Amino acid sequence: MPTLTENDAVRIVQLDVGGGLVSNSYMIVCRETNESVIVDAPGDAAMILDQASGTLVRYILITHNHGDHLKGLAGVKAALAVPVAAHRLDGGGLPVTPDLDLEDGDTITFGKVELKVLHTPGHTPGGVCFVTGEYLVSGDTLFPGGPGRTGSPEALAQIIESISDKLLGLADETQVFSGHGDPTILKKEKEEIAVFKSRGHAPGLCGDVLWLSS
Repeated sequence: MPTLTENDAVRIVQLDVGGGLVSNSYMIVCRETNESVIVDAPGDAAMILDQASGTLVRYILITHNHGDHLKGLAGVKAALAVPVAAHRLDGGGLPVTPDLDLEDGDTITFGKVELKVLHTPGHTPGGVCFVTGEYLVSGDTLFPGGPGRTGSPEALAQIIESISDKLLGLADETQVFSGHGDPTILKKEKEEIAVFKSRGHAPGLCGDVLWLSS
């Protein structure tokens, strides 16, 4: 259970979800109170629960409703009996009924930590990101080197708009923890997105897009 980063306020941990899955799950911990939230629940619920057992979990936060991020959700919810929070446009696709409907600009508070909710549709209609200080948990909205997979040119345009409007205004030094792959730094993504936007693209472009080679 490696600690990815920490400052005086929070510690961010990448959870081991087992089963060879490549979807990421995170725990954000208030360092003063040891209260925490779990972000997404892929893989083995027992493994997630074991790693979270040293903290006081207050919420399970869902970035979007794709199954590879939800396989352990029902088990984690049943064991912890804490609220599950997701955007209302994705809530119907979860294996449990959400307790809280998230909207853009909402704040999730646990311990002394505040997480701001950013609605970033494109990968799914109800995709969200969570930001606190210099840390961004981006789900499948933004990966190192590209946006999340999209099913149509219209969805690609939407996710690029989401990233441009909601994420690119964050500080360059913001650390980004995505739903797949390694962490990245927002400054790098800003530079690569600028290259992507400076070029022409085929009108049907969508799918797995990379900023520098698509």
